Amino acid sequence: MTGLLQVERDWIDQIVDRWSTLQPGLPIDAYHVTGRISRIAARIAQREDDIFARYGLTRGDVGVLSALRISPPPHTLSPTQLFRGLMLSSAGMTKRLDSLEHRGLIKRNPDPNDRRGVTIHLTDSGRRLVARAVAENTKNEATLLAGLSGKERRALADLLRTVLSAAEPAAGG
Repeated sequence: MTGLLQVERDWIDQIVDRWSTLQPGLPIDAYHVTGRISRIAARIAQREDDIFARYGLTRGDVGVLSALRISPPPHTLSPTQLFRGLMLSSAGMTKRLDSLEHRGLIKRNPDPNDRRGVTIHLTDSGRRLVARAVAENTKNEATLLAGLSGKERRALADLLRTVLSAAEPAAGG
């Protein structure tokens, strides 16, 4: 990638230098990447928490509402599909769905294919709320990458996709 700005040494550089001095054989170079990914993730989470709180939502709430919004029409999912996709426990998902339903953002309906099951539907107010929250968050995230060109963003996305594929199971797995 060309055109990247030269930035000052940071906290991660200091940690790597110190550990390299303490234990010269320690293969700590990967921490130049993983340490920065961890710090970036923490900062993004903090910003998301702040933005979503303005809408009375948590990141977990937005995850559920977004999963419903982007699901194929009629924009319904089962609780099992939701908790598997969002990596929550069944009990954790039930608690979150109870809260969202109480607020009128989702509705549970009987599953027409399984009389013991339910499907989760996004209400109109849930759709409007998640659209506003995601729009504001998307603008905020764009500012984080404002110093990168489109080509650099795509290259970074490709590199991170490769790292992520090694860190988690294949899609649908």
